Amino acid sequence: MSQVLAALDAIWKVLLVGLVLGAGLPALFSLGVRQHAHGRRGAAYVAYAVVGAAVVLGIAGIVAHGLGVKLF
Repeated sequence: MSQVLAALDAIWKVLLVGLVLGAGLPALFSLGVRQHAHGRRGAAYVAYAVVGAAVVLGIAGIVAHGLGVKLF
């Protein structure tokens, strides 16, 4: 039974990360575009900055892993 619970725990973590990064970042970007269209440029720039930071962090993690450096 403990193996089933461990597997469900791992599945939950993968699902959560997939939702946040797979659907969350594009949704946040689209909210930024919508805010920009409505003239709320400050909120739009914050959304763009969060998405940009996530992209840069992801690329940095991939490059660091390729170079053998452990970030996290």
